[in-house]
Amino acid sequence: MGNIYLMRPLFGGQITGDRLDRVKNSPNYKNSQFQNLEYTPAVKEGESLLGSTCDFLFKDREIRSPKNPLPVVQQDLKSLPSEDLMIWFGHSSYLLQIDGKKILVDPVFSNNASPVPGSNKPFKMSYVYQAADFPAIDLLLISHDHYDHLDYETIEKMGPQIKRVICGLGVGAHFERWGFKEGQITELDWYDETTFEDKFKIISTPARHFSGRKFQRNNTLWTSFVFQTEKYNLFLGGDSGYGKHFKTIGDKYGPFDLAILENGQYNETWRYIHTMPEELLKEVVELKAKHFIPVHSAKFALALHDWKEPLALVAKHAEEANIPVLTPKMGEIVYLNKLDQSYEKWWEGLK
Repeated sequence: MGNIYLMRPLFGGQITGDRLDRVKNSPNYKNSQFQNLEYTPAVKEGESLLGSTCDFLFKDREIRSPKNPLPVVQQDLKSLPSEDLMIWFGHSSYLLQIDGKKILVDPVFSNNASPVPGSNKPFKMSYVYQAADFPAIDLLLISHDHYDHLDYETIEKMGPQIKRVICGLGVGAHFERWGFKEGQITELDWYDETTFEDKFKIISTPARHFSGRKFQRNNTLWTSFVFQTEKYNLFLGGDSGYGKHFKTIGDKYGPFDLAILENGQYNETWRYIHTMPEELLKEVVELKAKHFIPVHSAKFALALHDWKEPLALVAKHAEEANIPVLTPKMGEIVYLNKLDQSYEKWWEGLK
């Protein structure tokens, strides 16, 4: 019965043939799995995976989810203003509109970001964006294949309206199983480059994280992206713990007009694979980012912290350091030519 369950489409495809050869030939693939650029244990020294799992299942559950629906701005995504813009939908899902093209990143619009039904439900929202709300997507970017970034139900529903996918090595196997054609998928190793319709250059850059949809970890590559257009230089961070790669990316590709960086679902136990609050501004500085938007919060409870702590801490630390941070509500439009605009601390006063 277990084997039958693991054959379900949501677990994705098998890496075989030419794709497997390319994975094995990657300089970042050693000892039968992809490797981070520096020592990255799953849990901090002296901690146990079992202990952290028990804490997650049973500790401090009361504070980890909001008691009331969170405010979400409802947009007609099929009739957006013509300007270049960005809209965040909670966690790590967001839409970019640049030069009329729609770029969607890590979309999760189902009712469960997990292979176990009912185990990872989103917070209650004043408006819930769904796959049907979206127009045709010119370009889909996937940072890695974890369920809270690559959601089978969302991809299944949006598939016919997605023109092209860019992802890390191996991740394309999931999309092929889900009905995408080989020519729609571009898989990149770290520092590989590709272009989209001669308008945009996309570069896969390192992240400090891990991957996997079944029991085998790190058989696909996790990544961040540098996204360059004639008008903008953007850094799309994906999931990553702090590491030396941020300075390398900043020196090589910065300065950035905007960096979109994870700031939630952290814990001291897994500090190597997620950014801790005190490290976030260091990443912004090393990337040479003029502005940044914190994401990876406000939708799922994947850590032990208070649901609004990531937003409260990033606002506090940025204000103390005099570094501008953009904190839009979910669904609120951020105009890319008006990044100096200020946003309210919408989480304050909520429980």
